[in-house]
Amino acid sequence: MTLKNPAYLIPVLLFSFFAASQENLEVSKGKLGGQWRTFYMATFNKDSLKDFEALATGGYIKYTYDFNKNLSAGGALYSSLNTKIQDLTKPDPTTGRTSRYEEGLFDLLNPSRDLLVILGEMYLDYHTDFHRVKVGRMKIKSPFLNGQDGRMIPTLVQGAWYTYSPGRSQFQFGVLNEIAPRSGSEFFSIGESIGIYPSGRTLSGAPSMYEGNTNSDYVIIASASMPLGKGIKTTLWNYYTDNVFNTFYLKPEFDLSKNWNLQLEWVHQNRVGEGGNDEEALRYFTANTSDVIGTRLAYSWNRSSLSLAWNHILPHGQFLFPREWGREFIFSFQKRERSEGSADNHSLVLYYDQRSRIERLGLDLQSIISVGRHWKAPVTNPELNKYAFPDYTHINLDLLFDIDGLKGLSPEVLITGKVSHGDFPDNPNFIFNKTDLLHVNLVLNYNF
Repeated sequence: MTLKNPAYLIPVLLFSFFAASQENLEVSKGKLGGQWRTFYMATFNKDSLKDFEALATGGYIKYTYDFNKNLSAGGALYSSLNTKIQDLTKPDPTTGRTSRYEEGLFDLLNPSRDLLVILGEMYLDYHTDFHRVKVGRMKIKSPFLNGQDGRMIPTLVQGAWYTYSPGRSQFQFGVLNEIAPRSGSEFFSIGESIGIYPSGRTLSGAPSMYEGNTNSDYVIIASASMPLGKGIKTTLWNYYTDNVFNTFYLKPEFDLSKNWNLQLEWVHQNRVGEGGNDEEALRYFTANTSDVIGTRLAYSWNRSSLSLAWNHILPHGQFLFPREWGREFIFSFQKRERSEGSADNHSLVLYYDQRSRIERLGLDLQSIISVGRHWKAPVTNPELNKYAFPDYTHINLDLLFDIDGLKGLSPEVLITGKVSHGDFPDNPNFIFNKTDLLHVNLVLNYNF
């Protein structure tokens, strides 16, 4: 819906303001809450390559109703309004491409749309002391399919989700039949949801054509998290995507001492059925298998931690998981980039996380600094480098504020810099919106 008359926004904004001014408004057995988010994003590309900026406001309003102590229902309406400080439909003159990050604040399938609204949650929730079942539209959290809440509207799913939580263990099982990718205005079948984001190249170097051509009806997800002994626990996840792929994830964790922690991880993937389509040119999951291994060593003290993480994607197959479905929370993940689409890839990332109290300003501050070095296969090798990404160094500074006297207000500042390395053809398409850039996010969240 494109709003030519801004007066149409007045009822929406007034209702949002009214809701934001309430603190857990209760009506009988119902509760109204949500978040108002204002998000400024800017990318400064190299030399004469075009820079981009965008300002969005919106968020979500959620209502839940308790029928009794065990049964409740909920619904949430998500929105994003483009204030149009820049026309994002105009591409960079050199590459012919539009923005990569800023468009994600709005409707990726229709960037000219001013207002994006979606009924993202609508569910029944039955819960006892150890069991919980949710059915309908909802937001879930897992290592690879998750809300990836770094834009205005998160990834949302439709299906059934069961959780069993006895003591320190937790077991989950879900069946999904539709997904609403982040920055979208509708739910899609599983196959239709794959390919909405840029799809890179096939193994032969031709443009990938699996968008709209992936045949898949459901995703089955299972997980287990449990202690195995003193200071030892393990987490397992498995994602079975009908006719496309199966992804197994294993993460054992060891408390070496009061301050030291060691984690390992392994991702194993194999093609299921046709990999999405019986025609190779239209297929999403092309390799027979792929594997990712990693380790993370962390030292924690007081309210701070320092960790070193390493991941390696083995050369026999690209690590693939639909970008539309969430962030990839492998150890070397850094905000505003991912390793998906790569094979024969190494990543080494140093993280520093500190929580501090600044009395003179009356606030608590969490500072997260990450510095990563990522080694890729040559950009000219589409079998190992789906998105033609060069080697790069990635530096993030993420600041999260909690201000006294302003309950519910959560500002965030994210500054990202990426620098390319190595020899690759002198073609701006290899760096535009990828590396040799500075990226800035200013986010103001008000939770009510």
